[in-house]
Amino acid sequence: MDIRYKPAGQFELTRFEKIHNISFESSYEASIVVAREIADLIKHKQQQNLNCVLGLATGSSPTKVYEELVRLHKEEGLSFTNVISFNLDEYYPMEKSNVQSYDYFMREHLFDHIDILAKNINIPNGTVANEDLYQSCVDYEMKIKAAGGIDFQLLGIGRTGHIGFNEPGSHLNSGTRNIKLDHITRVDASSAFLGLENVPVKAITMGIGTVRTAKRIVLLGWGSNKAKILKKTIEGDVSSSVPATYLQNHHNTTFILDEAASEELTRVKTPWLVTSCIWTDELKLKAVLWLSKLTNKSILKLTNKDYNNNGMSGLLSAVGSAYDLNIVMFNKMQHTITGWPGGKPNADDLNRPERADIPKKRVLIFSPHPDDDVISMGGTFDRLVEQGHEVHVAYQTSGNIAVSDKEAIKFAEICLALNSDSKKSKELISFLKKKTVRVVDSKDVLKLKGLIRRSESLAATRYLGLDDDNVHFLNLPFYETGTVKKNNLTNTDLDIMCKLIGDIKPHQIYAAGDLRDPHGTHRVCLSAILQAVQKIQDQAWYEQCTVWLYRGAWHEWEPHEIEMAVPLSPGEVELKRNAIFKHESQKDRAVYPGHDDREFWQRAEDRNSGTAKLYDELGMAEYAAIEGFVRWDGDETFL
Repeated sequence: MDIRYKPAGQFELTRFEKIHNISFESSYEASIVVAREIADLIKHKQQQNLNCVLGLATGSSPTKVYEELVRLHKEEGLSFTNVISFNLDEYYPMEKSNVQSYDYFMREHLFDHIDILAKNINIPNGTVANEDLYQSCVDYEMKIKAAGGIDFQLLGIGRTGHIGFNEPGSHLNSGTRNIKLDHITRVDASSAFLGLENVPVKAITMGIGTVRTAKRIVLLGWGSNKAKILKKTIEGDVSSSVPATYLQNHHNTTFILDEAASEELTRVKTPWLVTSCIWTDELKLKAVLWLSKLTNKSILKLTNKDYNNNGMSGLLSAVGSAYDLNIVMFNKMQHTITGWPGGKPNADDLNRPERADIPKKRVLIFSPHPDDDVISMGGTFDRLVEQGHEVHVAYQTSGNIAVSDKEAIKFAEICLALNSDSKKSKELISFLKKKTVRVVDSKDVLKLKGLIRRSESLAATRYLGLDDDNVHFLNLPFYETGTVKKNNLTNTDLDIMCKLIGDIKPHQIYAAGDLRDPHGTHRVCLSAILQAVQKIQDQAWYEQCTVWLYRGAWHEWEPHEIEMAVPLSPGEVELKRNAIFKHESQKDRAVYPGHDDREFWQRAEDRNSGTAKLYDELGMAEYAAIEGFVRWDGDETFL
């Protein structure tokens, strides 16, 4: 795909957009294309016997770009000997050897794997004395100018709209400087630092003015958690409250997005407002539910005037009248609701989400971490067990890094109390009490923490009436690094998945489709499931298998996306809460809370009650809570 800059907003479809942007199905595909542009620029400069000056970013967004650049070096001979790099930022104070430093990040992901000259690597100095900090920033600016300015600047974007660490309030012409980090930025970094209290409050950042001098700028935006700030940046007014909007006035900036990150853009969310649409059944439902929310009317109360006054006359022209359309859309939503997620025996299933012709189904619930099953679909889990299906649950990862050291010490001390001669218990307690933030857990500590998560999972599944024989702990190897950064999936991971699925031969698979997970583990776990399914889908039994995707602690499906809505009574909400409470190490204050300060049970209840409220507002029956599911149709975006 051609990602070269083109003026923004020159077509009716993009008339609200003020920054050139291109959407890809996946961040992986997009990263390959961006890496190719960087590689082509490096080679072009080499042919001219010139240096190529790159401005580089850190964080999760550019990692796949760097991975592809490393591959191009190792497999296709791309040389970086003519590259001079300037990194955007660094925490302050921060030792280079600290695993959280951006110096460490760049060496781990790029510099240690290519032939760039050490003298050409430039990263803001997080160790400089405070009294020398101002001059160090000035020197960094001068070094960029001496190199001829930045040829290509790679950027990510934070939820505050920051680029680099240029937080809200940053000036258009700001240069490299020391800056205090926004609370949201620190919260977003807290998982990597094992707690908010460990995140530095300051950083050194290249300024907005410096970034804007780059000859070419490419900003990467991945995931639905970035969608709202990207809409503000691309479609909003230039404002210091969203520093990334300053890029609207740059002459050669392109935003590269994946589908999830672009979902709030007008042309994606409400295309009928900017262009003529091909009115598929899915788009009709999305439009009608949007109109219902906009007008604060239930579906059956929408009028021809409501459609015409809100840019949807084209839809009425296609279908006839509001009256007929409303009935069709109401029935479509009504038919998603079922109290029988495994299918209702001896019932007409023509308009039901699940089949009734297999009264007792083999069900396999995959849980990325040892709690996602009950957080995300605890009510449905209980229903499936109660209604007599053969239910299995498989915990894909140990979840060991999400257990606090204090919690681990508590269990180690219990072990020691039971056996005062236990050398292993004494070693664990000693290690944990002496451990600092920079120290990675030993294998024994990780084993202990994994066992804590395992025992909590069994407590929850037993509470829901599931036999221990039907609980599977996969401990996929990609996760077992002891750090937030995980390995890539390998055939070993996929073989484990294929064996379990092949042994059970499920009629239903439930998987986490929650791609806002800030750590990326949910995405990797989903990819593992779907890749395994693709490997075995030619087996005869798979013809009877349906893959249902749930969402968990991070966000919920939109009503127009939901294909199965399982209502929960107040009693079932309480039962689900109690099952979540069995995961005591994650209660009160989880080690990795993500972008939300609420406890997981609170998020789940608010999410489920919120979905029920939306259904009620659309004119459906009123329920205490609803868990929503989407049927996987083979879409490779999730891979």
